[in-house]
Amino acid sequence: MENWQKDPAADKPRATEATSPVNDLQADSQVTERPADERPSVAPPTKRSFMTVRQLVITGLLGGITALLGLTGYGFIHLIYMKATILHIPTIIGGIVEGPRVGMMTGLIFGCFSLFQNIVAPTLMSIVFLNPLISVLPRVLLGLIAYLVYRAMPGAQVVKIAVSALVTSMMNTIMVMGLTYILYAKEFAEMRHVPLDQVVNIIIGICIANGIPEAIGAAVIVTPIVLNLLMRKPTRRQE
Repeated sequence: MENWQKDPAADKPRATEATSPVNDLQADSQVTERPADERPSVAPPTKRSFMTVRQLVITGLLGGITALLGLTGYGFIHLIYMKATILHIPTIIGGIVEGPRVGMMTGLIFGCFSLFQNIVAPTLMSIVFLNPLISVLPRVLLGLIAYLVYRAMPGAQVVKIAVSALVTSMMNTIMVMGLTYILYAKEFAEMRHVPLDQVVNIIIGICIANGIPEAIGAAVIVTPIVLNLLMRKPTRRQE
């Protein structure tokens, strides 16, 4: 028989390794920690665009209507010394229905078209409207004014829309004629063959004679259109 010897070390119980919370934390970190290149990437926050697709489409549509009115001549009413306009109506509609960005962009198209119209078909007042500060800047502000007046007005929708259209149209006349007086009072007096001190009275007369009919017409046209558009406007969830 083979002489079997028992290993004395086998009978001795093996000493368990001492553990500590620090060792546990180190073990957990070794298991859970991943290399930087294997960690899931987090997408950076997306920046909000200046205008949504819907706003761009509506701006293009209103700008197209403005251009159509300007090209066909239906957007201008020929008076003795200047052209009264209804080209501001799409700008007012855009500002009320879709907010200041759409309104201001439509107003920019309106102003550029007014500038273009005075280049290709000049009138006595074209020297004034060739300045973008008069032909473009006030028209850009119309979209913002329409939006602010509509939001600030209390009461029923019909009243808010009508007052916004009325005030915005009057502001169009006041801003254009006011800048005309500030920048071109002398040239205006020479064109009209009147003393310089009478220019302010003539400017006020034009604001009343042209501004009030334009404002009433804008309120009459804009109110039913905007009411219809607001009823059909989708909510944010539907968009």
